[in-house]
Amino acid sequence: MNARQLNAFRLMLNTGLDGFKGDMTAKKYMALTNTSKSTATRDLLELVEVGLFLPVGGSRSIHCILNLGFLSWKKN
Repeated sequence: MNARQLNAFRLMLNTGLDGFKGDMTAKKYMALTNTSKSTATRDLLELVEVGLFLPVGGSRSIHCILNLGFLSWKKN
């Protein structure tokens, strides 16, 4: 996980689901991390691949939500 991903992930956890209306989009990620759309998309896909985020929607309108099952599994 790179520093951008870690900062966005921490902010999402600290803000809670309501603070992000339950999801993270490339647009929100771009605003939080000051990155390009391609970097935001790549970073979010990496977070999906490692299991921290779950993709919702499809095609060009993908949103990511926290994978709470992954987080509770890692605590045990």
